[in-house]
Amino acid sequence: MGIAFTPRHTHRTAMRLKINLPGPFCPNRIHGIREDSAGIVLGSDGKVEQKMTSTPIAVLICALSAGSFTTEQIFPHHPLHNHSSSIVELPGGDLLAAWYRGSGEGDADDVQIMGARKSSGAEQWSDPFILADTPDHPDLNPVLFLDPRQRLWLFYSTPLDNSISGVLIKYCLTRKYGNEGPPEWEQQNVLHCRPRNFEQSYGDLLKEIDAERAEDIAQNPKLRAICEQQKELVRTKIGRRLGWMTRTPPVTLSENRMMLGVYSDAFACSIAAFTEDGGRTWTFSEPIQAVHLGCIQPAFAQRSDGALIAYMRDNGKPKQIRVAESQDNGVTWSCAIPSDIPNPGSSVALLTLRSGAWLLVCNDLKKGRHRLTA
Repeated sequence: MGIAFTPRHTHRTAMRLKINLPGPFCPNRIHGIREDSAGIVLGSDGKVEQKMTSTPIAVLICALSAGSFTTEQIFPHHPLHNHSSSIVELPGGDLLAAWYRGSGEGDADDVQIMGARKSSGAEQWSDPFILADTPDHPDLNPVLFLDPRQRLWLFYSTPLDNSISGVLIKYCLTRKYGNEGPPEWEQQNVLHCRPRNFEQSYGDLLKEIDAERAEDIAQNPKLRAICEQQKELVRTKIGRRLGWMTRTPPVTLSENRMMLGVYSDAFACSIAAFTEDGGRTWTFSEPIQAVHLGCIQPAFAQRSDGALIAYMRDNGKPKQIRVAESQDNGVTWSCAIPSDIPNPGSSVALLTLRSGAWLLVCNDLKKGRHRLTA
């Protein structure tokens, strides 16, 4: 199993952390996380089974499964901004990593989706190459995924006007990835988002926020401005349909049904996108939301009773991983509530093992990203 991550204190070097655990894994891959430390293993009911909050990850993995870990550099120090990594194992054992690189993030028009490949049995990664590039626009948050039909997906997000409310999701799809270098994309398309019942559901949330957080809004000009912007955006089709971004890999719910988590920084909430025909058509869930906002970048797993669980980054308060549940195959969701796991406002990753247990990867801190929990 491979994890691509950016070392703490810098976004200019990419690394890969390799964790070897006995037994087979399902095809989803953990990605986009940072550095070392302790561990959490969840049972198929979503409850914490084991937690070691001060054990180095090498000891943790050995203690849980007699495994091992190594780290390796994907590329050396680079002067530009490199961030938001993803990794996938291809048939035959090659590894493909992706990240974005540029002079900034959404405010810089030179940001590209970069990639590198490590051939099976090779000692080093290839030189980086371009995976996707929208000329004179920033491309952000790449997500790589290999579906059950062995098709390689690349999702990424393009801010059309350099703002969080003007983002468009794009994706590429191919079976032509066997040669060295970048894949040859057979399909490229836009994922046009139309969240289900969003105007009504999010409008009701804004009324709750006005009632329950009146004092916060009165005392916090920034929060007040955010809420006013959200009220304007939710009233318009373009406001509801733009601004959605990717961060975590999709999960397959059946042979044909794939669920992708997407999120909006403008609305500070998430939704699920579904396709059953290989991306030709998409449907969407109702929002995954909470009065304290900030529940973004959902990572999904399915519980043994069929319920879907979303674990999310907390970009609001109280700086704890948010959790929501769906009993109808991801169409509607419970209110996102704080878990007991701290979160400093960084993404989380969730992997379902063949045993049925879940492996959650995160920075289990309320401030900083210098400790990794696996």
